[in-house]
Amino acid sequence: MSTYSLSDGLASGAPRLSRAPLLATWLRESGVGVLASVAWIAFGLSCLWWDDVGDWSRTHSLGIAAFVIAAVALFGTVGADYLGSAGKALHQRAPWLVALGAFLTLWEVATAKFAWLPLPFFPPPQSIIEVYTDDLPKLLDSVFASVKLQLGGYLIGATVGFLTGVSIGWSRAVGYWVHPVLRFIGPLPATAWLPIAFFTFPSSWSASTFLIALATGFPVTVLTWSGVASVSNAYYDVARTLGAKPSFLVLKVAIPAALPHVFVGLFMGLGSSFAVLVVAEMIGVKAGLGWYLQWAQGWAAYANMYAALIVMSLLCSGAITLLFAIRDRLLVWQKGTVKW
Repeated sequence: MSTYSLSDGLASGAPRLSRAPLLATWLRESGVGVLASVAWIAFGLSCLWWDDVGDWSRTHSLGIAAFVIAAVALFGTVGADYLGSAGKALHQRAPWLVALGAFLTLWEVATAKFAWLPLPFFPPPQSIIEVYTDDLPKLLDSVFASVKLQLGGYLIGATVGFLTGVSIGWSRAVGYWVHPVLRFIGPLPATAWLPIAFFTFPSSWSASTFLIALATGFPVTVLTWSGVASVSNAYYDVARTLGAKPSFLVLKVAIPAALPHVFVGLFMGLGSSFAVLVVAEMIGVKAGLGWYLQWAQGWAAYANMYAALIVMSLLCSGAITLLFAIRDRLLVWQKGTVKW
């Protein structure tokens, strides 16, 4: 993790009296990595030192895994100079490793070892690991159903919202008719349309797709419209001077200049669509992570419920990361001017 290796100073023939300052420097620069290793060792010991108050089969495996992570953190600290980018990445994430190891240790002690938190409402970490190993097929089916529903609704909403926003921002005639409709429909939360959607559409799947598209489309429409409308007239004047046609002005001037606003709308729509996805699956759709949550709550399987929440968080985080990567690729020409 550090840019200075203790072995370099010791192997260079430095006097013995200078080794203490070298050691102090190394500890100061790599102390967080050492703390991360200590935190995960503490978690492993908390798993194996005391007996569980319940019957969980993954306690021993979890403790061994904690020791492995501690060894990796310590190896990354000692050999940071030889690991290159991997060592730098580990050094950057070392504070989070410390916090996560300490949190897991407290969680383990407060649930599986001394039951300070009431069971089954607060299951220990190993019970959630059991869900990922024993109930994996059902969980994967739910993940696949949620991703398919979310992706379909989000793409439809983003496409319709983008086209509508460009039309409103470019054409006053379109804005005259569409703007009042947006002011009427937009402020209403998408979940408020649940009864109408499930009554109107032929299946709960199509109704949920419509609700996700609605939650996505409104912010994309408004931000795209704002982006197109805020393009400087000087850009259009220069393009017209060079003989640009209206189609060129829209495709090559207005849309590229509005892309930063478009991506803000896409990020906002992504968060709204995930919220609608869970509600729709809980109420109408008989598959997906929302349905899995409802099923786990009905059977008081709180470990399954927490496992599904963790998967949801990872899916949402992964989608945001992917959208950031797409934004950075498309807006590479604006690198350094757009900071968000």
